[in-house]
Amino acid sequence: MDSRRAILIIACGALAREINALRRANDWAVDVQCLAPELHNHPQRIAPAVRERIRAHRGQYRAIFVAYAECGTMGQLDRVLAEEGVERLPGAHCYEFYAGASTFAELADAEPGTFYLTDFLTRHFERLVIHELGIDRHPQLAQEYFRHYRKVVYLAQEPSSALIEQARQAAVRLGLAFEHRLTGYGELGTRLTALATGAAPAWQV
Repeated sequence: MDSRRAILIIACGALAREINALRRANDWAVDVQCLAPELHNHPQRIAPAVRERIRAHRGQYRAIFVAYAECGTMGQLDRVLAEEGVERLPGAHCYEFYAGASTFAELADAEPGTFYLTDFLTRHFERLVIHELGIDRHPQLAQEYFRHYRKVVYLAQEPSSALIEQARQAAVRLGLAFEHRLTGYGELGTRLTALATGAAPAWQV
């Protein structure tokens, strides 16, 4: 009898709330380990961190899945996952798998100068955008960083009037137009549901 646990999801910390909500709602027999969301500020560190976590748990699970998109790693993450025999979420970034590839392409074509927010980024806008970019200390940097942007599009996972208002205020702070779209969990929910219920193949490691 195989004594290994079923599935390990190695996830971006920016997806932790959504993945755990899906797991609780559906009673999935999966374990979730999250890497720090701040890795997105240093995308060259994502692939090595993912590889380290895969190798630390190889043999303990019947399958491992990586809940990251490409996330600016310039192909490095896909090379690591090919070598390790592990799959990831589709797309270039979370905005694409939340909105869906075709909808995101339409948004990007309609206004290339768009700054995207998710529930996570809206909740942590002050820390991850204002503080990390130094705008709290040097407010004039906002105009420099965002001079080529025209609008903020908030891709919401959950319906929340409070978060919509937070996202709207973020747009005001950056001097940008605002648009809100309720996407739900998009491909994150679709792919993880298929994996957890056995409707998609498990990737053995």
